Amino acid sequence: MIEVDGLAFHYPDDTAVFEGFSWRVAPGEAWAVLGLSGGGKTTLLYLIAGLRLPVQGTVRIGGEPILRPRPQTGLILQDFGLLPWATVRDNVALGLRIRGFYGPDGKHAPAGEAVTARREITQAWLDRLGLSRVADSFPGQISGGQRQRTAIARTLSLQPDLLLMDEPFASLDAPTREDLQNLTLQLRAETGLTTVVVTHTIEEAALLGAQVLLLGQLPNRTAHIIPNPGGADPAFHTSPRYTKACALLRRELEAVR
Repeated sequence: MIEVDGLAFHYPDDTAVFEGFSWRVAPGEAWAVLGLSGGGKTTLLYLIAGLRLPVQGTVRIGGEPILRPRPQTGLILQDFGLLPWATVRDNVALGLRIRGFYGPDGKHAPAGEAVTARREITQAWLDRLGLSRVADSFPGQISGGQRQRTAIARTLSLQPDLLLMDEPFASLDAPTREDLQNLTLQLRAETGLTTVVVTHTIEEAALLGAQVLLLGQLPNRTAHIIPNPGGADPAFHTSPRYTKACALLRRELEAVR
């Protein structure tokens, strides 16, 4: 699904973030990216999303080089990225409206049909994520958890095959964060999405990633991969193996400081 080959990337001050870095993600896999602050986690996500381009090397998704953002990649950011002047309903429908609606034949649907389809898809995601009662509210009038659910609904309504998340729950309180972590895992299981979640939290990495990519001191040259059997399963959180996984990740993180 994702092929990173010989990646090199520098910050504007010429600090090398990646040098000769390679990494593979298979379709349907769930990954967490964990590492030191300033270690390149978000930069890697932006390179995969096509928002930044490597100095050397290539990033491919489905065999295609990434030279710009691709429509099938969903990106959810920490600040939610919602339009403050648009209602929850309009925020969820935003991507569908911008991209337009395609019929079963792959062609743009007629205007009337497109509007009807967009309304139906939007309402289905509002219902699925428990947002129907706040659908006509504005982002400033709802909770942080509801804003993040709106961002998730907007992204998944476009039926992506790859979901990238950049510390999506960092600003939320613990109960809301746990609820949305479980929701993300449920949606991933339902859709078969390939997911890559950047996090600075060991416990979140252990829960959301069946495999964990650990980034250390700059520049990153080698993909340090930690298998995490049981990760990406909501039930894993209550398993004794979860505590052991967190302890392992803590040791590995300390080792790269």
